[in-house]
Amino acid sequence: MHDVTDENRDIVDRVLGYARARLLTEDTPLDKPQSPAELSRLAGPTITEQGIGGARALSIFEHILAPACITTEDPRYLSFIPSAPSKAAAAFDVVVSASALYGGSWLEGAGAVHAENEVLRWLATEFGLPAGAGGVFVQGGTLGNLSALVAARETARENGREAGRPAPDRWRVVCSAEAHSSIASAARVMDVEVVAVPVDDDGVLRGPAVDEALERHGDSVFAVVATGGTTNFGIVDDLAAIGEAAARHGVWFHVDGAYGLSAMLSPDARPRFSGVERADSLVVDPHKWLFAPFDACALLYRDPELGRRAHTQHAAYLDTLTEAGDWSPSDFAAHLTRRPRGMPLWFSLATYGAAAYREAITESLALAQRIAQIIAERPGFSLVRPPQLSVVVFERDGWEKADYSAWSARLLDQQTAFVTPSAHHGRPNARFAILNPRTSIDDLTMILDTMTAKEPR
Repeated sequence: MHDVTDENRDIVDRVLGYARARLLTEDTPLDKPQSPAELSRLAGPTITEQGIGGARALSIFEHILAPACITTEDPRYLSFIPSAPSKAAAAFDVVVSASALYGGSWLEGAGAVHAENEVLRWLATEFGLPAGAGGVFVQGGTLGNLSALVAARETARENGREAGRPAPDRWRVVCSAEAHSSIASAARVMDVEVVAVPVDDDGVLRGPAVDEALERHGDSVFAVVATGGTTNFGIVDDLAAIGEAAARHGVWFHVDGAYGLSAMLSPDARPRFSGVERADSLVVDPHKWLFAPFDACALLYRDPELGRRAHTQHAAYLDTLTEAGDWSPSDFAAHLTRRPRGMPLWFSLATYGAAAYREAITESLALAQRIAQIIAERPGFSLVRPPQLSVVVFERDGWEKADYSAWSARLLDQQTAFVTPSAHHGRPNARFAILNPRTSIDDLTMILDTMTAKEPR
């Protein structure tokens, strides 16, 4: 790499100029994917021995690659769980990279870790965890859930050894049959068994069903997982009763709140999460409903020392870190090298204040209730289930899976909206995931209007 000052200055100016324009643009196209063949044709070879130059590379990104990526912050991006980072958070993400910050250890990144920890302490307080609670920002809910469950199993192993109990033939984790796919993924990685407990008709996992599973499987259960807002419906399990059941059996209680737990910031939704304060660990993803850029999941432990014991890596070159006893984020999850991904959220919170977050989340909750009522009253439409949080699931009467798929494809092709089909108990449906503060009731009703006539497939 040649340090050519003029060349580097030109590259930085071009990139930052593009970033500034992109951050300040309010009407960015929704955009859509292209086929591999088409992208290869348009972009051509970009990795060469001599390089194509910063100007050409940025032009290819701006005019070919970026338009082939759906804009997740678009107010009509209503699929999966959208991301709508605040301008402050997105802009500061540039600063984090530009500052060459490392967030794995206190020694190397004390200032960044301090700021991240302030956010984590704020979240722990919001969720009712004790003063000593803490954790780390990881890539996403999948890694957060995995790391929490590893800590839970290691704690169960230690407790079993101290009590003189033999290790079970097979470790088990109890969760809802509606739990996020990341729980099953973590179980595969850990080579443990998932005990999927049926939910009630309203989709909620409740204490008696968990109690029964814990009685049946005894000491082989190392953790109970409850969901604080399912991805498909936004349903919150009975956290209080499940937490009580876990406590009675001496089992680790984990709350997967990747999407929904942020709703606790709103007084309208806070009562739904009663019992989360019992959690031994929990996750919430700021890149979902806390308006941070990808990728950031906050993993919190009631007793961070249990996370540290499970995850600290030991090597000769790491001794200078592990022997110091400092708060090093690498010690609290299944990772080592990490960027300080909590910093954009810190900057945004410090800039706008927590009240702005509460207001934005409250508005999303209200918008979900409003469009749900419109759907329930609109002829030819059926609400699958009243929304608890900000996910609204509905059916167009008479439509089959192919109808939803064709409709969804037309919406994206025409750059109207991004709404992918979903399903429940084998029945296809449509789903609005409302997290973006810029999404309006007019956006949602306009999308409904596109479903009023059944077009040819």
